[in-house]
Amino acid sequence: MSDKKKKHDKTESEQSPEVKEEKPQTEEAPKEEIPKEEPTKDDSAEKLAAAEDKFLRLAAEYDNYRKRTAKEKEALWSDAKAQTVAAFLPVYDNLERALKQETADEAFKKGVEMTMKGLRDALTNLGVEVIPAMGETFDPNCHNAVMHVEDESVGANTIVDVFQQGFMCGEKVIRFAMVKVAN
Repeated sequence: MSDKKKKHDKTESEQSPEVKEEKPQTEEAPKEEIPKEEPTKDDSAEKLAAAEDKFLRLAAEYDNYRKRTAKEKEALWSDAKAQTVAAFLPVYDNLERALKQETADEAFKKGVEMTMKGLRDALTNLGVEVIPAMGETFDPNCHNAVMHVEDESVGANTIVDVFQQGFMCGEKVIRFAMVKVAN
């Protein structure tokens, strides 16, 4: 073989995969350039409108929460007050019965009257009112009819006797008035 041919073979063998030098590979993949779009006025306006809408909804939700908790707190206070007053109503009834009894002891009678006045004042300060009954027209929303009598001298559905006073606090009935109704 000629020298030229040997050189040519050598160069091919030098280029064989076994002898070739490997280039070090970097772990990073070549970065592709992502074209950045500049935000347009429409995109900015939409984002602003969405953020404003989200803010307004959050503000409305908080306002509703605040109102709901205030209403629940007021209802809780009203219910607690009504239950407390209801616990004192048997005392009121007993003092009322004691005032109707005849007694020779003026000091005792004066003491019962003062106690009853103090209890009435306390109930008034709490916003508790006596439900008007005697001579009124029967109202099933605040009266409890336990007796019925025929009496032509009074109008229809008129209360002629009150057995037990009724009480209400604001619009809430604490105890219905126990009454006798005519006609």
